[in-house]
Amino acid sequence: MSPRTALAVGLKVDADALPPELRHKLRQLDDPGTTLALMRLNAVVGVTGFFERDGNRLRAVGIQCAFCHSTVDNSLAPGVGRRLDGWANRDLNVGAIVALSPNLQPVADLLHTNVETVETVLASWGPGKFDAELFLDGKAFQPNGRSAATLIPPAFGLAGVNLHTWEGWGSVTHWNAFVANLEMHGHGTFFDPRLDDAAQFPIAAENHMGHLTSDDDRITAKLPALHFYQLSLPAPAPPRGSFDAAAAERGDELFGGKARCTSCHTDELYSEPGWDLHRGEDLGIDNFQADRGPTIATGPRRSRVCGPTPRAGSFTTAASRLYSTW
Repeated sequence: MSPRTALAVGLKVDADALPPELRHKLRQLDDPGTTLALMRLNAVVGVTGFFERDGNRLRAVGIQCAFCHSTVDNSLAPGVGRRLDGWANRDLNVGAIVALSPNLQPVADLLHTNVETVETVLASWGPGKFDAELFLDGKAFQPNGRSAATLIPPAFGLAGVNLHTWEGWGSVTHWNAFVANLEMHGHGTFFDPRLDDAAQFPIAAENHMGHLTSDDDRITAKLPALHFYQLSLPAPAPPRGSFDAAAAERGDELFGGKARCTSCHTDELYSEPGWDLHRGEDLGIDNFQADRGPTIATGPRRSRVCGPTPRAGSFTTAASRLYSTW
């Protein structure tokens, strides 16, 4: 694709990887040759190009964690700048990128549907969102008809986090293995018997996604270093005006305090104090049960930050303390 198309779907370019002559070429946004030149320099954030020995013909493309979890500061041009590793790429339109594939039939076959339906689902995600469970449960929409895609999370600020807070699947390292094997389709080993539940995860159970092995495991040995790298990424200070600091300070527990959303102006907003409360986006957190914290198998698949006040008794201080260990 051309650089114009790549930037339009949210891909980012690392300005520090560009020689002066290529910075000038970036003005030629409609030339696919410029895209190839960027890939030879590993300048497309999170994307790796594999070329033939002569360096001319692109034979394969791979993605890295940075594809979703790094962005740039736009210091050179929109979508081109210095890398911000660990920052979620909220411009990345994963659905639009997948839809650019010349052949979506394998995806339709996996989900037991047709290409037209796949295209509709992909178009429903929008920038900055991805439905990690679609290829497990085949459910593309919430009961209310809205997309089941969730906001791409950042990879910073994970020091002290045990269980992954975004989807609730397990530890951060478990989530890394889950994504590397099942979402990015790397060569590795992955075991999760929960995916054998054909009622909850029919696609995963049918394809034995919870029991992956590889004679050439290129993932497992890299997971500890990846985790340490994630722990080294500090969380940046929230931008001024992005949340009600006074309300956040009144919160008594992590994920348990009252705050006022600057978008919907709802009090009793149970969210992490200081965390972009104005967004009102899907967090992808499963049902919250009193005194038990989040669960995976029960309740609605998605909940929202900006929604009705939790019913009486559905949120307790004990549950808040339990969630604070996540």
